Amino acid sequence: MSILNKIDRPENLRQLSPADLPELCADIRRFMIENLSHNPGHFGSSMGAVEIIVALHYVLNTPRDRVVWDVGHQAYAHKILTGRRDLFPNQRTQGGISGFPFPAESEYDTFVCGHAGNSISAALGMAIADLNSPGEEDRKTVAVIGDASISNGLAFEGLNNASINPNNLLIILNDNDMSIDDPVGAMHRYLLELTTSPSYNKMRFKLYNLFKKMGLINDKRKGLLLRFSNSLKALIAAHQNIFEGLNIRYFGPFDGNDINKVVKVLNEIKDMKGPRILHLRTVKGKGYKVAEKNPQAWHAPGNFDPETGEKIKSVSGNPLWQEVFGDTLVDIASKDDRVVGITAAMLSGTSMSKMMDKFPKRTFDVGISEGHAVTFAGGLAAAGKKPFVAIYSSFLQRGFDNIIHDVAIQGLPVVFCIDRAGLVGEDGVTHHGLFDMVYLRMIPNIIVSSPMDIASLKALMRIADKESGPMAIRYPRGSAEGDPDSPVMELTVGKGRQIHQSSNARVAILTIGRVGNDALQAARELAAEGIDIDVFDMIWVKPLDVEILKKVAGKYDAVLTVEDGARNGGFGSAVTEALTELDYHKDIVRLGVPDEWIYHAKVGQLRAASEIDARGIKKNVVDLLKKIAE
Repeated sequence: MSILNKIDRPENLRQLSPADLPELCADIRRFMIENLSHNPGHFGSSMGAVEIIVALHYVLNTPRDRVVWDVGHQAYAHKILTGRRDLFPNQRTQGGISGFPFPAESEYDTFVCGHAGNSISAALGMAIADLNSPGEEDRKTVAVIGDASISNGLAFEGLNNASINPNNLLIILNDNDMSIDDPVGAMHRYLLELTTSPSYNKMRFKLYNLFKKMGLINDKRKGLLLRFSNSLKALIAAHQNIFEGLNIRYFGPFDGNDINKVVKVLNEIKDMKGPRILHLRTVKGKGYKVAEKNPQAWHAPGNFDPETGEKIKSVSGNPLWQEVFGDTLVDIASKDDRVVGITAAMLSGTSMSKMMDKFPKRTFDVGISEGHAVTFAGGLAAAGKKPFVAIYSSFLQRGFDNIIHDVAIQGLPVVFCIDRAGLVGEDGVTHHGLFDMVYLRMIPNIIVSSPMDIASLKALMRIADKESGPMAIRYPRGSAEGDPDSPVMELTVGKGRQIHQSSNARVAILTIGRVGNDALQAARELAAEGIDIDVFDMIWVKPLDVEILKKVAGKYDAVLTVEDGARNGGFGSAVTEALTELDYHKDIVRLGVPDEWIYHAKVGQLRAASEIDARGIKKNVVDLLKKIAE
């Protein structure tokens, strides 16, 4: 019987001897390899963070002591050790546990962590709350943040405030020298070079306690002493420590995959007062050689053979949506030297890597900094360039004000290529791209569009290259519909198209984006049953096609709108508003994602639940026709 099988809660873990811990870490890795090989998830980061997680639950009194994760990619061992070992085989599936820590799921999960950079701010709030709550002052709070996430602007804001507000926050920097794509920026290079002396830190802590007992220092004078000490250390070492420059104690770097070392260091610093950073170096994919050798490919590898490491790929005849984007962007850039590409730590995920391969000097990966990506694009556009910004829909939410203030108000020609728009599946509630149409359509003078197929995505990108103001193109995750070799399609801004026509239709279906394919399938199946409906692929959320809307208002007894996005405030709401202004007061039914949080399941399951697949569309058409006939 493995040691892991005896661990149902961290209380069981804390009964182990230190000598048992390496074997427990090996058990956890074997368990993850076995499960993730056929139920895929975030592999590399979680394999690398095993020792950190075991050490935290071994040393701290969780759940009273809090661990705040920064992006749940690294936290699978945490789930396994906190009562969810037997549930783990069904993680990320419908009805199963989430792939990310989620407070509604467990008392050990302290904060939502689907997007990077929020752990320090959230943990700081908790740490300060405890200092101001009688009886809770001894409670410990730890933020665990990766080397790529710490370059996020929100993380810097958290560090800045941790340095000026009284708190006992411990920040663990999990430095695996790797994000989803190669980490970028000065912070990454700094972390590679950063060293410090553990004996120096130990000596300084002892001296601080001695001076405090002798009355030579108090909390008021502490900052002055820290600044003097840091300046002296920088002078001797000829190296300024950025964290200690903020008056945050720094320890490390240490080997984060040496479990006994991590336990020892945590025990030494867990009771220290004031903000601290523990820098731990880990190996992404640790314990699985093929993943250690190619960590980028093993961030989320999909199904694989656990014995050989060979990936099991699903066969699909069509390219992915992002691949169509990447190839088309390269083609446009080869004809227009103004074009530049920008992404935020998602070169491979968005296929901006194709642009980087062909035009490296015109392609920029800004790291996990979506707000900066948008404003940076605005600056490039103001100086005469044509930026195409490729960011996942759920992450672009973080750049909302930047879109308004730094691009739209100035009418700058930035193209937002919004990947993973709509329901994305197993990553769940923090990753669904449901709100982009809602928040973009209310911004003046921005064009918002969505392609139904490969040909229309290519056409929209070519239109965007010629536009003199901001434009957004949203497209989903997965394989793109349509013929990859289809001829160039001619589109006009604000002009949709009718994709299914019948002679006696009383219901019109208006769609936006890839769900037009489902509506077309539903129309054909209904036609085979003797039921006529017409279908319009509107293409443009803003501006809407007024001519199509006038035709609809004058001809049909009912309208059905379909969108892969939030039902309230999105495409269907825009159509309803426009038809109301045209004095259309007949039935309008809006299909989309309902006004509730949508959790993890396969995309097809989620689309069926929202009734935006062919079956759901057919059902709603039949219901509408019954209502009309009454």
